[in-house]
Amino acid sequence: MTEDGSGPAAGSRDLVPFRAAVRAWFGISLQTFGGPAGQIAVMQRTLVEERRWIGQRRFLHALNYCMLLPGPEAQQLAVYVGWLLNGTRGGLVAGTLFVLPGVVALLALSAVYVAWGATSAVGALFAGLAPAVLAIVAQAVVRIGRRALTHPALVAVAVAAFVALAVFGVPFPVVMADAALAGWLLGRFVPGILRGGDEPGGGDGPQPVVPDDILHAERPSAARAGRILALGVLAWGLPLAAVVALTGTGSVFTEQGLFFSGTALITFGGAYAVLAYVAQRAVETYGWLGPGEMVRGLALAETTPGPLIMVVQFVAFVGAYRDPDGLSPWAAALLGGLLTTWVTFVPCFVLVFLGAPYVERLRGNRALSAALTGITAAVVGVIANLAVYFGLHTLFSRTVRHSWGVVRLDLPDPGSVRPVPVVIAAVAAVLVFRARWSVLRTLAACALLGAAAAVAGLPLD
Repeated sequence: MTEDGSGPAAGSRDLVPFRAAVRAWFGISLQTFGGPAGQIAVMQRTLVEERRWIGQRRFLHALNYCMLLPGPEAQQLAVYVGWLLNGTRGGLVAGTLFVLPGVVALLALSAVYVAWGATSAVGALFAGLAPAVLAIVAQAVVRIGRRALTHPALVAVAVAAFVALAVFGVPFPVVMADAALAGWLLGRFVPGILRGGDEPGGGDGPQPVVPDDILHAERPSAARAGRILALGVLAWGLPLAAVVALTGTGSVFTEQGLFFSGTALITFGGAYAVLAYVAQRAVETYGWLGPGEMVRGLALAETTPGPLIMVVQFVAFVGAYRDPDGLSPWAAALLGGLLTTWVTFVPCFVLVFLGAPYVERLRGNRALSAALTGITAAVVGVIANLAVYFGLHTLFSRTVRHSWGVVRLDLPDPGSVRPVPVVIAAVAAVLVFRARWSVLRTLAACALLGAAAAVAGLPLD
């Protein structure tokens, strides 16, 4: 132990055998269904309770740090714990394996969609998935709301975020920045909004490899931070620069690389929070896919392991397939999908490696906790807006935009209601909220309902 009470540096040696760590992370990667809550629960059970590699409070402290960062917090938590146990190579392996099965699975499903999605059989399955997503997103609103909206002031932040997006069309990054400021102000003047205290420990058992009261971490330094930042920028920028040089500044690949590089830096609050922004730009600005297809992409991402933000790979795959810029459609789709995945996740590694040595200094920092509380509250409103957006384009064939000064409101055309999706959405709501079915089971049931409706000759659109 060092003079300051910390343990050996994470980069100095493997705290657990590297091969055992690789096997553990691969096993975790095959169980990462159900969104961040399920993914964090899998790591909690495997790393804290079964293997005793990290203490409970230490695990939660790492999670709190990852929640401060843009990007999928569960994947970043895997990078952080992997770095803590096996240094840089441990973080790289943990973070890569966490997303690799989802990348492969979603590439295959995206290929199925663009190849056979227009056929009646496959189209009926996808038509059943889209309404189910509405219930799943609504469930996310309820779950996060119960946890995050613990004070009337936070309810006001959530409502303000919803109104700003749905009524006034305020850009998503501005809403998140304002929410952080609101949280900071509330932390100063309404300190009761902050919930303190650590969670209880991980139960009885042997001392974990990384105990709660000892931090095995490298000492932070400007030189180390500079090296990581330089390598990270190169890792992110070189593939994108090569694509720009080979395909031109106006190609779909350049557009996707730059756009999703930007979204990777503003994905506070998880995938649901940023998807409304991605859907708006991908559908209305770039025309990579239609509104209903965005919902189907999210349904596919829900059925695969890994972070839900992987839906951006589907968006890029479909967009590049339809606008191949001189390449074959399949080569273009593969390039677009993989480039988007790369620029989405490289910042996750960089941010964790860059900030992990400083993480102990964040413990108990009330200003940061307050800002995060404001962002979390706003995420509830953002996800509610996403549910409304998906609902409008799934349950109705047409919407009409009404503008009154700064107000911009999309309302459905009542005559364009889609009866079959409405019924499937209602069934999905019962399965999720009343029967408490899992995401995968609900999606499977609704896909079969879509197929049954097609067999019966009912209109799906």
